[in-house]
Amino acid sequence: MKSLLYMAAAAALVIGAGCASCPCGSGAGKASIAFDNAWFYNKDGTFNESRGKDAYIALMRYHGYPVFPGVKDKLWVSDYGTGEFTKLGLGALFFANTEDELEGFRFLMQDLFLLPGQMLPEHYHLKTAKSVEKMEGWLVRHGSATIIGEGDPTPGLKERLPVSQRPSGTVFKGVEAKPGDFVKLNRITARHAQLAGPEGVIETEVANFHDNDAVRHTNAKLKFP
Repeated sequence: MKSLLYMAAAAALVIGAGCASCPCGSGAGKASIAFDNAWFYNKDGTFNESRGKDAYIALMRYHGYPVFPGVKDKLWVSDYGTGEFTKLGLGALFFANTEDELEGFRFLMQDLFLLPGQMLPEHYHLKTAKSVEKMEGWLVRHGSATIIGEGDPTPGLKERLPVSQRPSGTVFKGVEAKPGDFVKLNRITARHAQLAGPEGVIETEVANFHDNDAVRHTNAKLKFP
């Protein structure tokens, strides 16, 4: 049975001393992983969500994250309408988002996925009829990320962001996070973003209930959800 990584071989360029069809090593001998942006777009320029999902599944296999039955159907992916998925995008698996609980007891648990060098764009969360403002934090499981928020700008961080997102950015303080690190918002409604490291990142987000209607992106040109 062919692995999902092998099915995504046109997107995942596995480089180095590892198993090319399923890079599952760690430490010495582990392969590296990279992606070709053009592969994620159909001939008419539209984003191919299926291939986006395959790329995140490739990332899961690369890091040894459990690829459970039905994971592809459960994955949410987006390129935010930019046409530069390898630079700006997100994959997410929702495990809990308890809209039916009593207010004050609603919670979220999800895993987030970013490809190598991929950015989760700057955004913030407002109060809605369904929920209070969202407070959230992220536990890095695999890979690494620069978690961006309020505070004194980190030198050189703005220049690391995709060119398309630099003019609209308002927060540039970066916190470097690796496996086992937990980073949270400094306050509710704070603007924040993330930038994945060279091996991408897989992290668990914990928060109160997430309402898509509460999300506001600093770059008004982005399409969400």
